[in-house]
Amino acid sequence: MTKTIVMALGGNAILSDDPTAEAQQEALRKTVAHIIPLIKKDFRLVITHGNGPQVGNLLLQQAAGDSESNPALPLDTCVAMTQGSIGYWLEQALRNELMKHDIKNEVATLVTQVVVDEHDKAFCTPTKPIGPFYTKEEADGLSAQEESHYVEDAGRGWRKVVASPKPMDIVGHSVISQLLHHDVIVIAGGGGGVPVNHYPLRGLEAVIDKDFASEKLAELIEADIFIVLTGVANVAIGYGTDNQKELETVTIKELENYKKAGEFAPGSMLPKVEAVIDFVTSGPDKKAMITSLEKLADFTVDGVGTTVIP
Repeated sequence: MTKTIVMALGGNAILSDDPTAEAQQEALRKTVAHIIPLIKKDFRLVITHGNGPQVGNLLLQQAAGDSESNPALPLDTCVAMTQGSIGYWLEQALRNELMKHDIKNEVATLVTQVVVDEHDKAFCTPTKPIGPFYTKEEADGLSAQEESHYVEDAGRGWRKVVASPKPMDIVGHSVISQLLHHDVIVIAGGGGGVPVNHYPLRGLEAVIDKDFASEKLAELIEADIFIVLTGVANVAIGYGTDNQKELETVTIKELENYKKAGEFAPGSMLPKVEAVIDFVTSGPDKKAMITSLEKLADFTVDGVGTTVIP
């Protein structure tokens, strides 16, 4: 039976130091070249992606142009806009690469709404980094001007943080299942999806972590494998120390123990680890992997990078 894979791309894999549209499109052209070997193996594929840098930059543009006649758009709408722009670039790059390799699969990009609880405690405690990095002094100044929260992010600088509620449901996930049944490659859940309230659907001011949203989607469409792509080939314990050890095949129990020991940084590797734990425990015969784009060439159903098994 053909296996279904949900593969999550990070927003920072799309945006380089150059934030122009041309640079991001070039980054995506390089990205899809790494995905082609997987498509040639005839898996059914859903591609999700982050948008943290992009939505943060769009919010800055909205604020800069805000006026009575041209008011800034809310955060949920900015999430939808970056889903559309990144999805457009990604689909275009993928179609061009498929034609180059004479692969006949169709591609569809869906602007995806994700149901969250409007009473989620995350709305009281912003944690999701978005936008560019600042120095401590710059962040303090912006925080005072905007009444926003800024935190240090992975040793790279200070970033604005917004609410990041947990996903409860994916609107229209059955449509994605139908497309996969017809061998359509689906791009969905961009930026963690647009956060919406349960019926009646209504946008909320938040950015959902793309790894948690991707995991929820993988559950709902009954995917077999969940791949989280990041900047390193393997998850490591003792990261950045003389005792650093890269993990290869690892069980849920082992990962849980490492998590309790504080081995994974919040806002960086921790949500990825938590997402793969959730997926592998969601049903029988589930498997998850955390690795880099470059390692996809070595992919087999037995695993690549850090492979998580029950």
